[in-house]
Amino acid sequence: MGELRVPAAALWGAQTQRAVQNFPISGVPMPREFIRALAYVKAAAAEVNGDLELLDEGQWLAIRDAALEVAGGRHDAQFPIDVFQTGSGTSSNMNANEVIATLATRAGKVAIHPNDHVNLGQSSNDVIPTAIRVSAKLAATESLLPALKHLRKTIERRAKSLAKVTKTGRTHLMDAMPLTFGQEFGAWAAQLASAQERIEDSLKRLRRLPIGGTAIGTGINADPRFGKAMARALSSLAGTKFESARDKFEGLAAQDDAVELSGQLSTLAVALSKIANDLRWMNAGPLAGLGEIELPALQPGSSIMPGKVNPVIPEAMAMVCAQVIGHHGAITVAGQSGNFQLNVMLPLIAYDLLDSIRLLGNAMRLLADSAIAGLKVREDRVREALDRNPILVTALNPIIGYEKAAAIAKRAYKEGRPVLEVAIAETGMAEKELRRLLDPAALTRGGIHAGAGGGG
Repeated sequence: MGELRVPAAALWGAQTQRAVQNFPISGVPMPREFIRALAYVKAAAAEVNGDLELLDEGQWLAIRDAALEVAGGRHDAQFPIDVFQTGSGTSSNMNANEVIATLATRAGKVAIHPNDHVNLGQSSNDVIPTAIRVSAKLAATESLLPALKHLRKTIERRAKSLAKVTKTGRTHLMDAMPLTFGQEFGAWAAQLASAQERIEDSLKRLRRLPIGGTAIGTGINADPRFGKAMARALSSLAGTKFESARDKFEGLAAQDDAVELSGQLSTLAVALSKIANDLRWMNAGPLAGLGEIELPALQPGSSIMPGKVNPVIPEAMAMVCAQVIGHHGAITVAGQSGNFQLNVMLPLIAYDLLDSIRLLGNAMRLLADSAIAGLKVREDRVREALDRNPILVTALNPIIGYEKAAAIAKRAYKEGRPVLEVAIAETGMAEKELRRLLDPAALTRGGIHAGAGGGG
């Protein structure tokens, strides 16, 4: 395509430079995690091609060492290509080939060609889908899952410490039967445990690598042993299990496993959004809202209202959740773009998937350490609201009936009096027995009597 001017300090070559000039779109390069995985693919390929005697020792060692330098982050500035590029990710694959070839040639004092040597036995069409899977699995196991477990354990510790603190439950945002903070927090922990199980199950499918399929899945120009050998080499390099995909055509044309993982991240975001918003509601006030808890004060909440403190960490988490759910929409559309033998939105899938993992991992640690670990329960406020909760009268349904119980609840609410006090006046029952029946702590364990059915 003619001559091209490349910056003198650049390690890349003409194909990378063309892509830099062709795609001045977002100014956002491919993520560090993706470049690391792409370099691992090149290092593994060098080893495998050496074992297959397709590269001599000087060549494969030089390529492997250069690729591992890239994987270690020493040359991130040499990967400037925009996320919004050719849909196969060919530009990023050639970027890696050119940079690694330059480094290998300089260090090994052997002539290394980007296509003939670094890209030997490969195509952008199987390299990029493989790098997506490797990078996402590594990011999930190294960052996302540890953060998820940390948040869940933090919540479980707080649930245990607050197991005997009873509060007013709410359905439809309205007062309902009581429960303990331990039960409320325990539900959050259960949501996260389910999310963890779903993500770990999805990773079993993400570890199937299409490398060895080359251009369209037939494996043209690759040794028949290349795919399985690459899975073994990548497992060793990355320290996590990968396997060769049985059907390479699927691995190139369809990115369903990436869409599946994104769906699990979106589900996790839904759970985290619920937790963040529950915290915001419970913290609301401190006087005019629920005011059940007090989140750690991290920064002034207003530039004009002195003394105002806002729930900034739950708010940040809610925004992360919105972004992740949006990413899943984009990944879903991108997953539909597997036209015949190749998906042509691979860079977008890689970026959005890794961004979701990174955002969730970082935000979950913040939610655990800067919000949940240090929150305080305002027990006096909680107790005051609980004593005046007219819904406690539900426990009397089996004894006095729904209609009489409803009348007591309405009177207690109208007169601003505790349910117990009104129930004594209305039923003629002994105070001791009513205290037993209306004890909020007992009601959190299912109550004294089996209640009547009905809506929430």
